[in-house]
Order: sequence, then C-alpha cells, then structure tokens
Amino acid sequence: MQRPYNVLFLCTGNSARSIIAEAIVNREGAGRFRGFSAGSRPRGEVHPFTLQLLQRLNHDTSGFRSKSWDEFAGPDAPQMDFVFTVCDQAAAEECPYWPGQPMSAHWGLPDPAAATGNDAERHLAFSETYRMLRNRISIFVNLPLGSLDRLSLQKQLDDIGRTKSEA
Repeated sequence: MQRPYNVLFLCTGNSARSIIAEAIVNREGAGRFRGFSAGSRPRGEVHPFTLQLLQRLNHDTSGFRSKSWDEFAGPDAPQMDFVFTVCDQAAAEECPYWPGQPMSAHWGLPDPAAATGNDAERHLAFSETYRMLRNRISIFVNLPLGSLDRLSLQKQLDDIGRTKSEA
C-alpha cells in the first residue's frame, strides 16, 4: 500500500473550519488520508466551541493547535498531495495561496467563529460547518483517485467545493 495522501486545510485563523476538516478527513479517510490544518494568521488557540463539538462527536482533540501555514512550507514538512482553502471569499476573508504541485481547490464556508447570537445559536453554526465539511470530505475520500487524470480530478475537487450540503 502506498503512503496515505496528505491533505492540508488552510484558513485564516486555524481555529475552527480547518481544524474541523482535519479531524473529519482523519476519520473519514480511514488511513488512506492524513489531515493537517494551518492558517495564514493563526489565532494561537483552537476555538473552544470547535473542541467541544469534536469531543462530543468522539474525535481525539489532544493534538489540535492553531498554527501557521509556514510550518508546512519548509523542507522537513510532509509533502502535501491536496490543499484546500476553507475560508469564505464572500466574507472578504484573506485566503492563503499554497505554492507547489499539490492538487488544490477552494471549499469556502462561513466562519462559525464569527457567528453571533446566544451560545445555542453559535454552537449551531459550528455544527453546520461540521455537517457541510463532512459532506464534502466524504465525497472527496470516495473519489476513485487512481482512475482519474489530473484534469478530471481537478474538476471533481472544484465541484465538491460548490456542493450544497443537504442534511
């Protein structure tokens, strides 16, 4: 068996969306994919609602931390096969650019950390983000990667980013 595909999820703060995506791909990828996350301007800590949600869904949260995407640009960093930005362009957020040869796509989602309202409404925003990312990642990890040429794969990755996530 070949090494797992390395997947990097990038966002601005690396406190919610990209952390959630990392957790999901590590579970859904069933050993075929290894997830990582980072931010262009990391907040320095994972949002407490992110950790609460992931713990409630039985994800191991012990290794999560908010970190800069620079950690993955050095010569000793794992070689990435896929890089996905999950920041929301519609909200005028800065989306980091990832150089090199990995396949990449934009899977923008609203930032649950920016949600307003009472705690129940804010927790709901995190749950919705999880649901949307799980839907997209489930499609991704089930693609027939070995039988798709690079152009077809890029189209599939772009299409996943446009997926409307129904329940």
